[in-house]
Amino acid sequence: MNILKMMVWMATFVGMAVADVPKPWEIGFQSPATPTMDGITEMHDLLLIIIIGVGIFVTLLLGYTLWRYNEKRNPNPSNVSHHTFIEIVWTLVPVLILVVIGIPSLKLLFFSDRIENADLTVKVIGRQWYWTYELPDHKVEFDSRLIEDADLKPGQLRLLDVDNPVVVPVGKAVRLLVTSDNVLHSFAVPSFGIKKDAVPGRLNETWFKVHKEGTYYGQCSELCGVKHGFMPIAVKVVSQDEFDAWVKTKQN
Repeated sequence: MNILKMMVWMATFVGMAVADVPKPWEIGFQSPATPTMDGITEMHDLLLIIIIGVGIFVTLLLGYTLWRYNEKRNPNPSNVSHHTFIEIVWTLVPVLILVVIGIPSLKLLFFSDRIENADLTVKVIGRQWYWTYELPDHKVEFDSRLIEDADLKPGQLRLLDVDNPVVVPVGKAVRLLVTSDNVLHSFAVPSFGIKKDAVPGRLNETWFKVHKEGTYYGQCSELCGVKHGFMPIAVKVVSQDEFDAWVKTKQN
């Protein structure tokens, strides 16, 4: 029995090693696997530095003000109500901070929006409660559903693994078209840095290019009904040869 548990643990460890997955008590990002997620991580780090700097400055300024201008140290308060230099400073500094934040955030927004020359197009249709994938260039269409607890095999992840993961080649730009045939869904894969709403009657677009092989997981991120929590996303990233072989199996 102990040997069986060890095998299950090892299989799970190996599965988690090839691509990042949610972990208990996790508070940070999953490991980035695309240029978009790399940019999001860098943007997050920049904002964190700015937030910490502003927080420290305001705390020190507040502490100095309480110490310097308390009633004991300043029994006769000044009547000054305006100070031109200070007013210029506290107007310009926030503007400069917003510029430092705004320029890279706009660049990232436009970079992550869409791609002109994609190597592959994948259409995703949200249904109640599973996903349908279409690869129009290869005439491939299939459904992807959650593997129930009773059917899980050693190494498979509860509430994340599916019976038919979508397969894409590594290092290729993938255009993702997202829609729904019933209610609002949202296609989200944290390691890719993508989260795109699936809206009935509308086709939303995003893209990703994964730079390392592995299986990446996501979930529907829009409250879509009673089985909202049972719509996992699994994207298997493989070599071009493996992708071509997978396409042939789906076309037969």
